[in-house]
Order: sequence, then structure tokens, then C-alpha cells
Amino acid sequence: MNDRETIQALLEESNGFITVAQVTAAGIQRRALGELIAAGRVYRAARGIYALPETWEDELYFLQYRFSKGVFSNGTALYLHGLSDRTPISYTLTFPHGYNAAGLKGHNAKAKFVTLEVYDLGITEKPSPCGNPLRVYDAERTLCDIVKGNNGCDIQLVTRAMKAYAFSKEKDTAKLISYAERLRVKPKILRYMEVLL
Repeated sequence: MNDRETIQALLEESNGFITVAQVTAAGIQRRALGELIAAGRVYRAARGIYALPETWEDELYFLQYRFSKGVFSNGTALYLHGLSDRTPISYTLTFPHGYNAAGLKGHNAKAKFVTLEVYDLGITEKPSPCGNPLRVYDAERTLCDIVKGNNGCDIQLVTRAMKAYAFSKEKDTAKLISYAERLRVKPKILRYMEVLL
């Protein structure tokens, strides 16, 4: 298999997207990628990301690639978990304190920052609406984040998300309470749970 065929195979395995990092890791010269672009078989979808012409652009996947330390959170995570039927107007990503996310504003997204002690808490993987893997906080972490003050989520959104979670077959209330303790929102979470469970 030559370099161009290898790139085509990688594109088919990755839902029609390939990154420069994947090309380099596969030991393929970037010249082969340039040849595919010139032939019209691949196009540049975003900085460092290339796609097949028939592939839908995946804004969430592009954001994650561009801001690799970001974890989808708050309203965006609620949407990805199916705990909200509201499509986010802008996306929210959480980063460890000190990460430079200055370029995020130009990408219809906003940044939240947390300490390293809680940054990794509840990171999981969910597919984007286009089927690409995204790093997102799990449902329990997301619920704890949205009940905090100054989170940008309105009370109706929080209430609907809590109800949806309460009726979910995948809920893990022990994990929710454990996260609530670590994130210092246990009284708020317990108030919601007392009403809903």
C-alpha cells in the first residue's frame, strides 16, 4: 500500500477525517496529503484537519482537535448526554488553570477553568452528532457543574436535566453524590435528588 492509499484507509477508519498528527504518526510524508488535495480527493477542513469531500464538517471535533486540553462541559455536555434538547448556541469547554485558550472566542465557544485536582474528574468519551469521539465530562460531573453558581445555565435547563437524569437507566447516584462532595455542591445536588427520587 502506498502513502496515498494509506491516507485513504485512515480517512475511512476515522469517519472521513484525518489529522496531520495521524499522517505523521503513520510515517507518511505530507507530500502524499498534498497530492490528494491537488487531485480533489481530500480538502482542508480546518487547521491541521483534512477530510473527504462527502464528509459533513464536525465543528465539535474540530474544536477538540484545535484545543486538545478542552473537555466539553456544562450545556454542551448536557446536550451530548441527551439530558437537554437544547442545541448549544455556543460550546463550553473546560480547561486546567493556566491553559491558554485565548483563541477560543473566535470559534463560537467559551472556556471554563478548574484546578488540576478536579480537571480529570469524570472525563469520558461520547460521539459527536457526526459520530467522532469527543472528550466530555460524564453526566454526574456535568450535573454538579451546572448547579454551581455563575455557570451560565438557567434554572429550567438545570431542572429538566436533573429530571432526565433521575429517570435515566444509566444514572449512578452514588457517583453523583461522591462527585458532589469533591466539587462542594452536595447540598444543592441533594435538594434536587430529594424532590426527584
